[in-house]
Amino acid sequence: MTNAIIRAQPPLDFIPERFNPWVRHLTRGILPIWVRWQTDLTNIKVRNAATLAQLYSDFQTGNNRLIMAFRHPATEDAYGMAHLLWQAVPKAAAQSGIALQPVHSHFIYDRGIPLWAGRWVSWLCSRLGGVSIQRGKLDLVALKAARKLLVQGQFPLAAAPEGGNNGHNEIVSPLEPGVPQLAFWCVEDLAKVQRSEPVYIVPLGIQYRYINPPWDAIDQLLSQLETKSGIDNSSEQVIPPVELPTAQITNLYGRLYRLAKHLLALMEGYYQQIYGLERPDPKSDLDANEQLALRLQHLLNGALAVAEKYFNLKPKGSVIDRCRRLEQAGWERIFREDLREEAALSSVERGLADRIAEEADLRMWHMRLVESFVAVTGRYVLEKPTADRFAETVLLLADMVTRIQGKNPFPRPSLGKREALLTVGEPICVSDRKDDYKQSRRKAVATLTKDLQISFENLIVDSSEF
Repeated sequence: MTNAIIRAQPPLDFIPERFNPWVRHLTRGILPIWVRWQTDLTNIKVRNAATLAQLYSDFQTGNNRLIMAFRHPATEDAYGMAHLLWQAVPKAAAQSGIALQPVHSHFIYDRGIPLWAGRWVSWLCSRLGGVSIQRGKLDLVALKAARKLLVQGQFPLAAAPEGGNNGHNEIVSPLEPGVPQLAFWCVEDLAKVQRSEPVYIVPLGIQYRYINPPWDAIDQLLSQLETKSGIDNSSEQVIPPVELPTAQITNLYGRLYRLAKHLLALMEGYYQQIYGLERPDPKSDLDANEQLALRLQHLLNGALAVAEKYFNLKPKGSVIDRCRRLEQAGWERIFREDLREEAALSSVERGLADRIAEEADLRMWHMRLVESFVAVTGRYVLEKPTADRFAETVLLLADMVTRIQGKNPFPRPSLGKREALLTVGEPICVSDRKDDYKQSRRKAVATLTKDLQISFENLIVDSSEF
């Protein structure tokens, strides 16, 4: 079963960084074995590592302050980042004749990760130089700590502007403005103490591809999902609403389309029957895939509205913004300040607190469902029907089916061996924008966020170009 929360707990305190070089050294040695044991990654490639090596050289000699903004398509991204810093950058530096001290970084991570990954993760992240942050609120303690590290930390700072992973290698989710804002704060803080180092953000692209196209594994997973969803997969071949390159791809896409349509209808029926969500009127000017995408977005908005109504929140901002606020609202009912001391509540009060926590966790289920489909467009596979895009989409549907069954979708089923590609992009000098920031802080942050989004999108390569 999923890691359901049935008891109220003490508040989620900030976890400060407590970097320990011995922990870094030990983790660096163990990591390759761990990756081979726990993941299906067989290779990690890096492009333009020399660019980052030079930036690190300048950082270590006091000639810049640096933020590494990395894409976040999958849970395995941390392994790629570790390989980049501990293997690829030192190797590129040696090849370029650049002398570097040990390469490492501070980093920002979601305070909720230890809740599902285990308490040991909070200990490890702290000793590796990580700073925890609660994404759904203005976490002033975490922001102050990150801001201090940017100016005084012995390493650059790494963060994922997308927030959570979106499950897509070739779609960048809308970026949150936190990283650009931190960069501008760093420019301000350096000026206050009369330091002149330029502040840079370097975008890092991360992608994955299957070594061999896992068509058979995709077929098998589709069959499992069809069976779980009540679809008779022994019926005649499904003809999709479009023509595709081969008979195999045509058949798989037809089944994928049928499964998505069936699951969507089931969920629409559920939300209509239980919560009164009306189905959207069909648009005559949209094709079948666009109709499906329209219905999906309507369903996602409806699911969020259900949770927002329970937590008495107004729908405001993007889908990601709404998810973050719902997460925080749930946490505030589960992780309570009045439970810092166990004896603070009577047994009856404790029982009521547990009931509140359990209900909050149940309502957050709607938000978790939406999180998995934030980046779904309805045309992702159709635009480029590769095995990688098929696999990403089928795995997202598997996540949905697993959550509906009340189970934990992680770890995901493995469809085959993969390799990762990390690409170091062109650094963005934030200090050059300080005059724009003085004129309009909001506009400067928005512009930098947009430019960083474009940089990420430009770093995406076709899987055949790995």
